[in-house]
Amino acid sequence: MKYRADIDGLRTIAVVPVLVFHVGLGLPGGFVGVDVFFVISGFLITRILWEEMKAGTYSIMTFYKRRVRRIFPALFVVLALTTLAATVIMLP
Repeated sequence: MKYRADIDGLRTIAVVPVLVFHVGLGLPGGFVGVDVFFVISGFLITRILWEEMKAGTYSIMTFYKRRVRRIFPALFVVLALTTLAATVIMLP
């Protein structure tokens, strides 16, 4: 699947309400942006899987390897920073 700038634009539009909500600028319903972001992600994942199935190259293992390579680096950073912050904040 080739890069699609329009989808990146939609992701940006979906993230803005969430950020505005969390900053506290009075925009209620920041969860709508999260919902839109998940719909876009679901569309992309489904499209990739559909193309692989049509080409006969689909593999559940390959799918999960891609997910792990994409998600785990950020997961490990968040876990490390959270552990560090909890150690500093929660120790007596």
